[in-house]
Amino acid sequence: MDSQKEALQRIISTLANKNDEIQNFIDTLNQTLKGVQENSSNILSELDEEFDSLYSILDEVKESMINSIKQEQARKSQELQSQLSQCNNALENSEELLEFATRSLDIKEPEEFSKAARQIKDRVTMASAFRLSLKPKVSDSMTHLMVDFSQERQILQTLKFLPVPKAPEIDPVECLVADNSVTVAWRMPEEDNKIDHFILEYRKTNFDGLPRVKDERCWEIIDNIKGTEYTLSGLKFDSKYMNFRVRACNKAVAGEYSDPVTLETKALNFSLDNSSSHLNLRVEDTCVEWDPTGGKGQESKIKGKENKGSAHVTSLKKHTRSGTPSPKRTSIGSRPPAVRGSRDRFTGESYTVLGDTAIESGQHYWEVKAQKDCKSYSVGVAYKTLGKFDQLGKTNTSWCIHVNNWLQNTFAAKHNNKVKALDVTVPERIGVFCDFDGGLVWWTFFEYWDAGSKCCENTSEK
Repeated sequence: MDSQKEALQRIISTLANKNDEIQNFIDTLNQTLKGVQENSSNILSELDEEFDSLYSILDEVKESMINSIKQEQARKSQELQSQLSQCNNALENSEELLEFATRSLDIKEPEEFSKAARQIKDRVTMASAFRLSLKPKVSDSMTHLMVDFSQERQILQTLKFLPVPKAPEIDPVECLVADNSVTVAWRMPEEDNKIDHFILEYRKTNFDGLPRVKDERCWEIIDNIKGTEYTLSGLKFDSKYMNFRVRACNKAVAGEYSDPVTLETKALNFSLDNSSSHLNLRVEDTCVEWDPTGGKGQESKIKGKENKGSAHVTSLKKHTRSGTPSPKRTSIGSRPPAVRGSRDRFTGESYTVLGDTAIESGQHYWEVKAQKDCKSYSVGVAYKTLGKFDQLGKTNTSWCIHVNNWLQNTFAAKHNNKVKALDVTVPERIGVFCDFDGGLVWWTFFEYWDAGSKCCENTSEK
């Protein structure tokens, strides 16, 4: 009966996962269909604008050429009209002189005839008809303004859509996720010497497999990448996975996206387990603060930051190490709300709260940030067997960093009731790196200065 139940549960889980996968694919198809419609409409509008621009240019060129032809016509017409007017005047004067000369032939008196002959000679010498060029100043040819658009027509007939680069291929084997950085490597399916640069897009997600459409963050864009590899540094691993995609661009257009790749960040994301906290602690998600109404003590606050859950202690199971690659989370969503008076996981002076995630294997990192008015706190790890009266660092099953800002600042590492003072400035943030399989706990201290951040490290064996 139990084995059948377990088998049925596995079938139910498999069906639920498959349904979720199909629904995500349906959402993707719907989004793609919507994108096709929107992009087609945009491309058609752009095509209309491009052709309207061509028409506008052709109209401008045509108008300019028409003006040139009209100006040339006006220039030649003016030259010919001027020459024609000069010829008409010269002809009129010449005809008058000819008539006068013809009449002079009938003069009988020698003296008058001589006088008339001298006048005719002088007038002929000065006559414009004999100084007039009988060659047109301009020709009637307009061939220098003729056009031949055969080449342009051939160019127009070869108009086609832009050559688009093919989609790159991301190589997951060459990608590296480490130290709050991700290196993404890709290659082109075939050589393309016209590629100018690449665009890398990424986003954080808590879902494995293909990128989801609904309820996801926006894509972040890294533009103008010249190589086929890029490292994103200074990331905040506040999600389990990251989606990546890349596209190639030539001088004119961007190509298709690569198939998206999902990389695991191995981020340890946890909240604080309110039901495990001391009565004097007020706990909410990743924040814990002193609550004097629950008992006596000083007021202090500790707050988680970035991709790191915050707590006084994160629990470790004290049994055989498993090969599970990620920590197991105890479900707190189904847990009934904790009644304040019933919290008895820690009592006395063990002002402690546990995280809701138990680490069984692997390497995990988180950070804790204390508010400026915090007077005293400890950050560390412990086995789940930590007693209800035990304080962090005072047993052989717990390790912690302790900060005391009361009268003077003290900063120390504690384990098994032994204290090692740390000769560094009390940091802004404390990073905890737990290498469960290696049996080590690393502490990283971040101090902020104008020039940037300074990092110090300390190691404890588990």
